[in-house]
This record gives sequence, C-alpha cells and structure tokens, in this order.
Amino acid sequence: MVELKNEKIAIPVVLFAGLLWSFGPLVVRYMNDPHMVPWQYIFGRGLTIFILLNLYLYFEEGMNFYKNYKKIGKSGLIGGLGLGIAMISFIYSITNTSAAITLLCLAAMPFFTALLAFLFLKEKISLSVWISIFIATIGIIMAIGNPGKNSLIGFIFGIASSVGFSVFSVTLRWRKETPKFTTVAVAGLFCFVLAALMILIKNQPFFSTSYNSTMFSLHGTLVCLGLILYSIGSKAIPAAELTLLSLTEVIGGIFWVWLPLFGINEIPSSNTIIGGFFLFVSLFYYSLIMRWNKRHIALN
Repeated sequence: MVELKNEKIAIPVVLFAGLLWSFGPLVVRYMNDPHMVPWQYIFGRGLTIFILLNLYLYFEEGMNFYKNYKKIGKSGLIGGLGLGIAMISFIYSITNTSAAITLLCLAAMPFFTALLAFLFLKEKISLSVWISIFIATIGIIMAIGNPGKNSLIGFIFGIASSVGFSVFSVTLRWRKETPKFTTVAVAGLFCFVLAALMILIKNQPFFSTSYNSTMFSLHGTLVCLGLILYSIGSKAIPAAELTLLSLTEVIGGIFWVWLPLFGINEIPSSNTIIGGFFLFVSLFYYSLIMRWNKRHIALN
C-alpha cells in the first residue's frame, strides 16, 4: 500500500479525503425521495463499496488479496457490523433531520470512541478528555434544540451512526493486525445483504430509478475514494491534526447544502450553529490533548 511519510504532502491528501466525504449529504439531497427508498440506497451504496474496495485490494496485493478475509477474526466482524450499522443509520438520520445535525452527530465520534475504549479496552480517560466530552455533550444538546418528531428521529439515528463508527474505531485498537480495508468491505457486504433481505421481505424492487441508482453508487464511490486517500496520508500526520482535518467533512457538508449555487438552501438553525461552535471547541481542545500526548492514529 502506498504510504506518505512527508507531512506536507499528507495534509492536503487527508484534506481532500474529507472534502470528498463532505459531498455525501449534498448527493443525498439531490436524490429523489431518498426516504422512500432507504433500502435501495443501502443496497446500492453497500454493493459499490464492497466492489470498489476489493478492486483496490486486488490492484494493491494481486490475486492473494482474498487471504485478508481469513485474517479478519472476531474484531473485524464486529468492526464491520458496527460500520455497517453506521452506514445504515446515516441515511435514516439525514432524511429525517438537517444535514447539519447529522454531521455534528458524526463529529462527536472521537468522544464516543474514547468512552467505548474506556469501557471495553480499559483505556484510561484523562480529566482533560472528560472535560472535552462534557463540552461536546453541551454542543450536541444545543444543536438539536427543540426538535419535532422527525428531527428527533434523525438525531437519534445520527447518534447511532456516530456510535457505529466508534465501534469500528475501537475494534481497530483491539486487534491492530486486522486488515482494515477488508473490515470496511465486510461492512459494505453486510449492508448489501441486509438490504437485499429487507427488499425481498417488503417485496420491493432492488433498484430505484436509474437516476437514484446513480446517486447511490456515486455516494459509495465518494466514501471509498476518501477512505483510500485518508488511509494513505494518515500515518504521516499526528492524531491532533487528523482530528482537526476531519472537520472538513462536517464544515464542507454543512456548507454545500447551504450554498445557494447548488439549489438546496438548507440553512442551519441558530441552535445548531451555537451547538456546532461548542462541539468544534471541544474537538480543538481534544486535538491539543492528543498532540501533547503525541499519539498517532491511522486506518492501515
């Protein structure tokens, strides 16, 4: 696998990965009634992710890439399941609330990861990290404001998506030798198979309109390309910078659906903006703590 050891080159690579991910909410907003075809979306996106990641592994490792599946173990299966649930929860979140609230829920992932690592891996949480988690909690509560029924459902699924991603992250710490891309491919396969079963049970067509199917695949492609770029650049960047760089997905995602040029005009509420500010402060503080601890993270 290609690795960048020069931080000056790795930073724009990771920034571009976050930029690719940030277009996800915009793609969802361009779909025709995505709330009416969630399982078709999950089916198309999961299949795209599974195929593209296996193609990438094939070109990286040759015909022996399939042997990674033999090494996946319990941690890979749990991580794939968590990531699959995160992917499924995402569509239910963003179709029931604003993109801003969904993305702010996802931005809280580092704190859920810290809590799960504390509970299951016995990793200690310092007082400073507890403070940042407390600030983030205030931000999330303020961001949701006084929600309607649908908005509350979207918020709950947003939190579920963030927790699912955190489960994936914790499994990477549990067994670091687990093939990371293979775990993500398993998540895509899980989404694909579960969606296929739900579609059969509901007696629905496997594919939506050709336009929607294209959007489903486009979103899956953005996820894959961003993941590959992020993984390539992540080993050369300290965790502090990675945490801050990951905010490009949140900020960009909120900006694209608001920008009048794209025709969505989804303006965040005052509560969401204030809550987002608290969350960004907590992330910045969390990043400084990680910098002081000189910790590094990576997907590969």
